[in-house]
Amino acid sequence: MAKIRVLVVDDSATMRGLITAALNRDPDIEVVGAAGDPFEARGMIKALNPDVVTLDIEMPNMNGIEFLEKIMRLRPMPVVMVSSLTQAGAEMTLRALELGAVDCVAKPTIATNTADTLNEVAVKVKAAARASVRTKADGAPAVRRKDYMPSGDIVAIGSSTGGVEALLSILSQFTETCPPTVITQHMPATFTASFAARLDRASGAKVQEAVDGALLEPGKVYVAPGGATHLEIVRSAGLRCRLTQGDPVSGHRPSVDVLFNSVAQAVGEKAVGAILTGMGRDGAQGLLAMRKAGARTVGQDEQSCVVYGMPRTAFELGAVEKQASLSSMGQTILDLASARR
Repeated sequence: MAKIRVLVVDDSATMRGLITAALNRDPDIEVVGAAGDPFEARGMIKALNPDVVTLDIEMPNMNGIEFLEKIMRLRPMPVVMVSSLTQAGAEMTLRALELGAVDCVAKPTIATNTADTLNEVAVKVKAAARASVRTKADGAPAVRRKDYMPSGDIVAIGSSTGGVEALLSILSQFTETCPPTVITQHMPATFTASFAARLDRASGAKVQEAVDGALLEPGKVYVAPGGATHLEIVRSAGLRCRLTQGDPVSGHRPSVDVLFNSVAQAVGEKAVGAILTGMGRDGAQGLLAMRKAGARTVGQDEQSCVVYGMPRTAFELGAVEKQASLSSMGQTILDLASARR
């Protein structure tokens, strides 16, 4: 099997060296070049034809966002963003993921484990090499359901690689009368508040980062905080968010399996579960538990996934009642949660 050929783009010679060394330690990866700015990278992409590019956001001459826009317009290819864990870095990274970057990884800092962070780059590069990357087209404005009739159901959604674009597409179709919706998206801890704010601007619903004890209400969407806790749903004078400490489950914290299992137990048949694009297995067993409890379930189809991993595993387990493309996923979820179903 041929190695994954990677071009590393970063204005810091130290960071280029660290990333290159970490990637070359993986037997499935070969770094074929390293560039200090987008102009140098442009020539290397043409000459070396890499499978994946790792791209710094903050660089001289042309920042990573501008360069990514050119890549996705002229030569769509898998790109993994390497970002600082700052508020500005989070917002720019989210913009990059909207533009078509496959995933992001945080730069190591004094407060983080450099080895763990750099090992994560290799994991995400290998996922990116299998990703389906398409030219971004200017889509039609989202059509929001005016005839949606709430049924009292709640919606639980799980996603990972490619989930930023997918969730923006889905929630742009949600209205102020949508079912209470809870989301676990694999994302660095400092990014989820900015992501919830971005979703809030795109949706007719009110989107917020979940807090412990929050009451689930119609017209509101709750995004699991990244990093340190799992999001669960419990019954306590209504349905509420509960943030719990604990080890990663299915390799993740927050874990989609944890969320889905809690919904199966607390809500049962009055729920809709949706599993979206992402690498690995997280959420598959939990979605199966939801379906066994009587919930309606849907998985994103292979053609519209950036990485058809989590939905594939769920489908093969029998957890997915039906599949839907990303373009129709928002309406499918609302149909399944509708009083008219």
